[in-house]
Amino acid sequence: MMARPTKEGRDMTDHNASPETAHDVPEQGVETSGHETPGMNETGGETLEETTPEARIEALEAQVAELKDRWVRSEAESQNIRARAKRDIEDARQYAIQKFARDVVEAAENLQRGLASLPAKTEGEDVLITKLREGIEGTERSFINILERHGITCEDPTGKPFDANLHQAMAEQPSDQHPSGHVMQSWTPAWLLKGRLLKPAMVVVAKGGTQGSSSAAPQGVDKTV
Repeated sequence: MMARPTKEGRDMTDHNASPETAHDVPEQGVETSGHETPGMNETGGETLEETTPEARIEALEAQVAELKDRWVRSEAESQNIRARAKRDIEDARQYAIQKFARDVVEAAENLQRGLASLPAKTEGEDVLITKLREGIEGTERSFINILERHGITCEDPTGKPFDANLHQAMAEQPSDQHPSGHVMQSWTPAWLLKGRLLKPAMVVVAKGGTQGSSSAAPQGVDKTV
């Protein structure tokens, strides 16, 4: 006959039970569910309300409008920069010879002074003077044509209204033959380089003429009579 286990033996059997079996029984007071309490985040605070779709659309539309405005401004500024750069390059190309041209027109004016210094042409004058005059006139015409091919032109202001942008008044004199405020005599012409003033004309302005309507002296005029 088999011996019945004693009380001590039964206690030892219960004590040596498998650990897995022992952990199957949850401890009292410990919550085993993996779900968080509704309305709480990981830090224990309340969850924020989600933004509504309408609010998000409105915010995105505002952002798009701001970006579009920035792009339009940037594009306009870029166009202005390109236009200024193009204009500067064009000016540099056209007016790079401005200082040289101003010196060259001095030679043209000297030729004109040389012609003016010759005596007026008369019948039976010395052949030498005639040839000298013709030679200077031919040289002047050729020189003026060369200047014009490079955009340098001259304008004789005699008889025209005084223009402070083109003329420099050297004196003001009474005249009954010219309207007041008009150029009655020009010592030198006005020189321009492709429409831009290169050298103003030196002129004498009429004042007090019976034909004129203005008696005011031109700005910058030397009133020496």
